[in-house]
Amino acid sequence: MRQGLSLRVSQHLALTPQLQQSIRLLQLSTLELGQEIEQMLEVNPFLEMDHEAAEREQFGLAQADMPVSDGDRISEYAPSTTTDFSSSSTDNKDQDATPLSAEPGDDGVSWEGDGTTETTPDDGEWGGDAKARTNNLGDDEDKDATELARVQESLQAHLLRQALRLRLSDTDSAALRFLIESLNDDGYLEDPLEALAQGLAGDDLEQIEDLVHHFTVALGLLHSLEPVGVGARDLGECLRLQVRALLADLDTDAPAHDLAPEVLEVALRVCQQPMDFLARRDVKRLVALGVGSDALVREAIALIARLEPKPGRRFVDVERNIVVPDVLVSAIHKPGATPKFRVQLNPDVMPRLRVHDIYANVLRNHKSSSSHAGLQQRLQEARWFIKNIQQRFDTILRVSTAVVERQKSFFTHGELAMRPLVLREIAEELGLHESTISRVTTAKYMATPFGTFELKYFFGSGLDTESGGSASSTAVRAIIKQFIAAESSKKPLSDNQLSEMLKEQGIECARRTVAKYREGLKIAPASLRKAL
Repeated sequence: MRQGLSLRVSQHLALTPQLQQSIRLLQLSTLELGQEIEQMLEVNPFLEMDHEAAEREQFGLAQADMPVSDGDRISEYAPSTTTDFSSSSTDNKDQDATPLSAEPGDDGVSWEGDGTTETTPDDGEWGGDAKARTNNLGDDEDKDATELARVQESLQAHLLRQALRLRLSDTDSAALRFLIESLNDDGYLEDPLEALAQGLAGDDLEQIEDLVHHFTVALGLLHSLEPVGVGARDLGECLRLQVRALLADLDTDAPAHDLAPEVLEVALRVCQQPMDFLARRDVKRLVALGVGSDALVREAIALIARLEPKPGRRFVDVERNIVVPDVLVSAIHKPGATPKFRVQLNPDVMPRLRVHDIYANVLRNHKSSSSHAGLQQRLQEARWFIKNIQQRFDTILRVSTAVVERQKSFFTHGELAMRPLVLREIAEELGLHESTISRVTTAKYMATPFGTFELKYFFGSGLDTESGGSASSTAVRAIIKQFIAAESSKKPLSDNQLSEMLKEQGIECARRTVAKYREGLKIAPASLRKAL
C-alpha cells in the first residue's frame, strides 16, 4: 500500500440555520406561524411586539400622520400590491424591480452573529405600517367571525342549561350531567350505558347495576331535551325520536305542523327497519315488509329526508372552521376600462415585530465584553427571524400575484373560466423551485370576489378538448355541478350521460373521471338523487 496526498474539488449545499428556519416558516399556516412567533417571543429577549403600531391602529391614525424614519421600516408593500392584469406580462414583470432569490435566506450568514451590536434598518418593526381591520367587509358595525365563534354556545352548555330547569335529585342530576358530557359533536351517545357504568365502578357488579339504572332514567330525560334526537345511540333511534316528537305535537292544542298522522306512523315504522332500506329508498322492500302502502312509504321517506341526522351539528364550534385569508384580492372597476385586481396581504395576519431597542443599545454599549457572545447570538437570531418572516410574506405575495395574473379569467367570470395551471409554470416565472411554490400554496388562503380558497385550488390538471387545447379540472367540476343542478329530479343524469354531455361541449372526460369529480363534489349518484 502506498500513501499519498491528493486534492479534490466538490460542491454541496449546506442548509444554514437561518435557511432552515426560512423554509420552515414558509410552509407554516397562519395559526402555526402565530404559535411559532409566541414561542420565539418567550425565548428571545431581543424580540418584542410593536405595541405602538397596535395603538395607532386602535386610534385609527393614518400612516402618513406618523413620523417614520428610514430605519423604522423593513418593507413597503404599497408599490407592488396593485397590479393591472389587463396589461402585458412584460409590464407586470417590470413592476417587480427587486426579485427575491430562488430560495429564501441563501446568503450564508450563520446564527453565530457577526459581532455587530449597532441598530440596523432590519431592527425596526415589521408589519406595523399595515392598518388592520376587524373583517374583510370594511363595516365597523359587523362583528369579527372569531369573536362570534367564541360566544357561541356549545351543545353541552345548551343541554346543561335545560337540565337546570328540571327538578331532579342529586343522583339523577349527576347522571344526566355525565351523559351530556359523554356526547360526541353530533349529539350521539356512542358508548353503551354498561360501558359508561363500568368505567366509573370498575368490577363492582352491584354498583354497575345501580349506575345503569340511573343512566337509563337520565337517558330518558336527555331524549326529552332540545334539540330533538340528542342522546341517540344510532341514526335509527335519532330519527325515531324526531318522528315521535312530531306525533306528540299532534296531541297539543296548537300543533306546529300539519303532517298527517298516518304518514308519521309509517315514517316511524320505516325508521325501525334497517337503515340500508332507507338509504337505497327501497320502497318495494318496505312495502313488502308491511310498513305501509306505496304512496304512504314514499311520503314517509320524503318526510324523513327533512329530519336532522346530526342534532349537534349547529352547536359545533365554528371557530375551527374559520379560514383567515393570507391574501386579499379585490376588483377595481373604472368606467370604460378593463377591470383591474388589487392583490395585497391581509393585515390581520401580519405580525408586528421589532428588535427591543433598549436591550440592543445596552449590548452595543458593552460590545467590548467577550462575555456577551451569547446575547449577540440572540440579537442576530431576532434579526434573522424578522427578516425570514418578511421573506415569507414577500414570497406569498409574489406567488399570489402570479396566480391572479394567470387566472384572471377566474376572477372575472368565476370557476367556469378556470385555466389549467401547474406549480412548474409559476416556479419558472418567478425563478423559484417547485418545492417552494408547493410550500407557499399549502395551508395559505386567498379571499376573492367569489369566496375564500386555498392557493392550491387555483392549480389543476387539464383535460383535452376537441379544439386541441385543454380545460381545467376545476372548470369541468363546475360544469358537472351546473348540469346536475339543472337536471330533472325524476330523471337524474347518470355519470355516462354527464360524460356524453361534456363531449358535446368539446371536453373529453371518461365516465370514471366524471364519477371521481362527482364524488369530490359530494354529490350522490343518480339512483339516490332520483325523486320518489
